[in-house]
Amino acid sequence: MAPIWIIFIVFMLLSWLVGNQLKSKFRNYSKIPVNYGITGKEVAEKMLYDNGIADVQVRSVPGELTDHYHPVHKTVNLSREVYYGNSVASAAVAAHECGHAVQHARAYAFLQMRSALVPVVSFASKWVQWVLLAGIILVETNPGILFTGIVLFALTTLFSFITLPVEIDASKRALAWLNHSNITTRSTHPQAQDALKWAAYTYVVAALSSLAALLYYIWIFLGRRN
Repeated sequence: MAPIWIIFIVFMLLSWLVGNQLKSKFRNYSKIPVNYGITGKEVAEKMLYDNGIADVQVRSVPGELTDHYHPVHKTVNLSREVYYGNSVASAAVAAHECGHAVQHARAYAFLQMRSALVPVVSFASKWVQWVLLAGIILVETNPGILFTGIVLFALTTLFSFITLPVEIDASKRALAWLNHSNITTRSTHPQAQDALKWAAYTYVVAALSSLAALLYYIWIFLGRRN
C-alpha cells in the first residue's frame, strides 16, 4: 500500500508545482507587450479571420485561467485579463483557444473524439467516485460494483489522454500563426512558447495522475482474493 500512496503524493506535489510555475510564467509574461499593442480579443478575432472562420464569437468570461473554446456554442471565451490584455501571455492564450476553433473548423480527429466522449465522461464523472467507494467497501462480496467503477474511471482517463494531442496541436497552430502574423517577435516568441509549454504540462500531469489512480483501482480489484 505504501508505494501507491507515495505515487499519489508525488503526483499531488507535481501538480501543485506545475500549477504554481504556470501562474508565475503568466504573471511574468503578462508584463511584456506584443507587437502593435493589440489585445487578446483582437488577437483572437484576427486569427479567426485569417483562418476563414466567421461563425465564432470572442467573449469575455470571469475568473483566472478560465479561457476555453466552446464547440457547441462556437465561442472563444477569454478571461478578462486575457481579453483586455496586450501582453505575450494574452496573445498566446487567445491564439491557443482559437487553435481549438481552427481544429473544429478543420474537423481535427482528436477534437472530434474528445467532443464525442463529453456526454459519457460527464455522466461518468458524476458517479464514478461513489461507485468506486461502494466497490472498494464491497469488493469481497460484490466485486462487480468495483469493476463498474473502474470502467467509468477508465473513460475519464481515456478522455485525459485524448485531450493531450488536442491541446498540443492547438498550441502548435497558435504559435505558427503568432510567428507568421508578426504578433510575436524574435525576442517574444520564445516566451509565448514557454507559456504554452507550461500550460500543456498541466494536462500531462493530470493524465498521468489519472492513469496512476486507475492502476490503483485495478490493483485492488485483482488483489481482492489475496
